[in-house]
Amino acid sequence: MFQLSSMTLTVLSFVGFTLLVGLYAWYRTRKENLRSQDGYFLGGRSLTGVVIAGSMIMTNISTEHLVGMNGSAYKNGFIIVAWEVTSALALIVAAIYFVPKYLKMGLTTIPQYLEKRFDASTRSLVALFLLVSFAVTLLPIVLYTGAINLESFFNVSEVLGVDREQGIWITVVVVGGLGSIYAIFGGLKAVSISDVVNGYGLLIGGLLIPLLALISIGGGNPATGLSRVFENSPEKFNVIGASDSVLPFSTLFTGLVINQLYFWCMNQTIIQRALGARDLKAAQQGLLYTGLLKLLVPFIIVLPGVICFYYFGTAYYDNQDLVYPELVKKVLPVSLLGFFAAVVMGAVLSTFNSVLNSASTIFSIDIYKRLIDKSAGDAKLVRMGKLTATLLAITSIVAAPMVANAPDGLYQLLQELNGIFFIPIASIMIAGFFFKQVSATGAKVALITGLLFYVLCTFVFKVGIHFVHIWGIEFLLNMAVMLTVSRFYPAKAYVATESGNFVPMEGWRYAKPFALVLVIVTVAIYILLGNI
Repeated sequence: MFQLSSMTLTVLSFVGFTLLVGLYAWYRTRKENLRSQDGYFLGGRSLTGVVIAGSMIMTNISTEHLVGMNGSAYKNGFIIVAWEVTSALALIVAAIYFVPKYLKMGLTTIPQYLEKRFDASTRSLVALFLLVSFAVTLLPIVLYTGAINLESFFNVSEVLGVDREQGIWITVVVVGGLGSIYAIFGGLKAVSISDVVNGYGLLIGGLLIPLLALISIGGGNPATGLSRVFENSPEKFNVIGASDSVLPFSTLFTGLVINQLYFWCMNQTIIQRALGARDLKAAQQGLLYTGLLKLLVPFIIVLPGVICFYYFGTAYYDNQDLVYPELVKKVLPVSLLGFFAAVVMGAVLSTFNSVLNSASTIFSIDIYKRLIDKSAGDAKLVRMGKLTATLLAITSIVAAPMVANAPDGLYQLLQELNGIFFIPIASIMIAGFFFKQVSATGAKVALITGLLFYVLCTFVFKVGIHFVHIWGIEFLLNMAVMLTVSRFYPAKAYVATESGNFVPMEGWRYAKPFALVLVIVTVAIYILLGNI
């Protein structure tokens, strides 16, 4: 009887929170004009700073973080915190430099800039790169890690009488289907509003796990608990990665810089929220608030992993992506299990539906409108966007179980795969802004050579160099290729079109002081934890 009541309570709390998010998103967007291009793809250019920050952080943090990054922290310690805290610095660059330029141009997608700067074929090539990267890297990993969590919470395979692999497959299908609904029918505004509610849930639920664990370890005192975890394995609190570690400290100054600049300044899935801002002030607030949240995120997706080592030792070293769900089941009361499962579901949905929305935007604006039907109106573009999101959701569901058993964990696999597309695109974006002599031909050649170089060095030949360093080498190679090719195929005259008045362009008066605080805190983290 107790088992039945516990499961009932878990299911009711799960369904209740999930319905709350859905109903709130519907209520806030029920009067929105979702038939127009701006209304569907950019939320009517009406997003506030708080909504942008909530949506950005939830788009970024999904179960590949909760599962994958905590799994990596369990095995490798705090050195992986670099993925998070250095994001704050990139967000400063986005707020101060890139986003003001994007808003002045009235961009809907990042590839639009590439057509303005280079040519139409460069825009089409990058748009294709992005669609492929969404389909084969991010979306399948997000769905699979979400399925691992939900299978662990609900024992789906046991309830349905199937094996674990089948249970995960069924969960992938259900989660993918639910995530598609937001993106396909609600557009960016529904995605962003639901992200804010899920963000509160993730903040509460995510912090609750390490807090309850530390209270238990410390006999009621979380500070004592933290002290005991530290004494058990002080080396795991050091943020300076050795040269042979999963993330050497030196990578912060090579490829990681390029990756962070791309992800927070040029990545359509993230930047689309800022492009939907009601004004520059809201965009800058959203980006810098996100930077602050990224400095707090390690309490949710790094510290629990180190606590796992205290509890489980090396028992899960061969399958580190299973350790976080085990911690949740160990410390979370049954009465809260359904709520936390809903938070996990929200984290999956937030990233999944955000990527689907961005993919549909890129296809409709950068491919369909330009290459297939130049006379297409807003209603048809929205319709094609919904069709694209539907097809991409199906392919992601099919591909999701194929990412299982990544040797260095799912988060590490995601980062390795991202390098295939992100670094070449970042290279031509940076060249476009800072090197006027780089031509369209040079950019296209660099896209292809950069992609081939990275695939060969990372997945074909064992070069013995950390993949993040390979990012840095690839970036330098791409720049050399672009500058060399551009000497033989010179760039046409380019005049930046930044005179638009799409949204009010008065910046946030506290942007620079806020940015300075983020820099100080980031440096302080490395000074304080780098001496352990």
